[in-house]
Amino acid sequence: MIPKTFKSLFILRKPQNSSTLSHIYLRVTINGIQKEISTGLKCPKNKWNQNSGRIDSKKEEFQAINLELDLIQQKVFEAKVNIVASEKELTTDSIIDLVLGRNKAKEITLISVFQEHNDRFAELVGIEVTHTTWVRYKTTMEHVSNFIQLKYGASDIPVKDINFEFVEGFDHYLKTIKACNTNTTGRYMTNFKKIVTQCLKRGYITRDPFYGFKIKKIEPKRNVLTKEEINQLAEKQFSVERLEHVRDVFLFCCYTGLAYIDIKQLKKTDIRIGIDGEDWIFTSRQKTDVDTRVPLLPIAKELIAKYLNNPVCKILGTVLPVPSNQKMNAYLKEVADICGIKKPLTTHLARHTFATTITLSNGVPIETVSKLLGHKNIKTTQHYAKILDLKVSNDINNLRKILN
Repeated sequence: MIPKTFKSLFILRKPQNSSTLSHIYLRVTINGIQKEISTGLKCPKNKWNQNSGRIDSKKEEFQAINLELDLIQQKVFEAKVNIVASEKELTTDSIIDLVLGRNKAKEITLISVFQEHNDRFAELVGIEVTHTTWVRYKTTMEHVSNFIQLKYGASDIPVKDINFEFVEGFDHYLKTIKACNTNTTGRYMTNFKKIVTQCLKRGYITRDPFYGFKIKKIEPKRNVLTKEEINQLAEKQFSVERLEHVRDVFLFCCYTGLAYIDIKQLKKTDIRIGIDGEDWIFTSRQKTDVDTRVPLLPIAKELIAKYLNNPVCKILGTVLPVPSNQKMNAYLKEVADICGIKKPLTTHLARHTFATTITLSNGVPIETVSKLLGHKNIKTTQHYAKILDLKVSNDINNLRKILN
């Protein structure tokens, strides 16, 4: 609120002792209300010009005092402008407090902002944030903290000190000191950039330190199983029951495209009749919270029927007896050795196999595959199409037939 009257000036106050120097005070008057504070400066009474509020003398020592008074006056003007601009109440106290620096906000630091973000994420785990995502941000913050300690010898730095040099330095630190590969570094840099973007939106910083910096990522080489390898797995007889269960879970993933966690949590109630009168999986991907509808292929239906009366499945109401992720991956190594498959079997590889060998290679449109996989963006699905030499060959052969 703009005041009706505003006035600031300097006045002299007689000292309580016998000193010949008088104290210079700043007096601020707003709408008739006055407040005075000492400037800590002094001058002879006979040298003071009350009209100008300055010392009448060309001596260097007195001119220096006048210069300090000018600076204080400037602070008063800036304080008034800032308070009015922020639409706060303009009072003598608010002016004096700003001039003295009493209301100076606590400096906002990078790690404190990062910690605040991670605390909010922790509260959202299981609601709209996965535990894995939360852990990734915690790890990113640890890397940032260690980099600050190494570079500055401090536990934290002001947000305003983050610049392009800091961003470049952190990227280099991850690749060298922490020996992270390009894609891992890219993930950490992406997480860090989100925190910086929050600082921009909140007005903690005015310039984007990531401007001109490109986060690098390399398209990973994705392994997939061929039809022959899938058949090797499906036809293999196991003498150990746990390996047979793991093989079946892996095959189910190959024929549905579900991720490990989604198969682990898949309930019998998630199998319902779809639009075509056939059995479908109706679920939601935990990673992206995207609704997924997957029509069941014959082999997937056979696997469900195989475990219909499994004790574990009956107790939990699940479709398949899925072990922990750690055990699943460990047992899959045994399965690969027994079947003579050289590729590292993981549930990720099974999902990739569904996207390529099972669907795209058999002419399923990429838009449909994207929907089946629960991708938010078809660009994610297009990565699978790049590795399909067989699909390219089939498409070109079809084109040759048309042209001939």
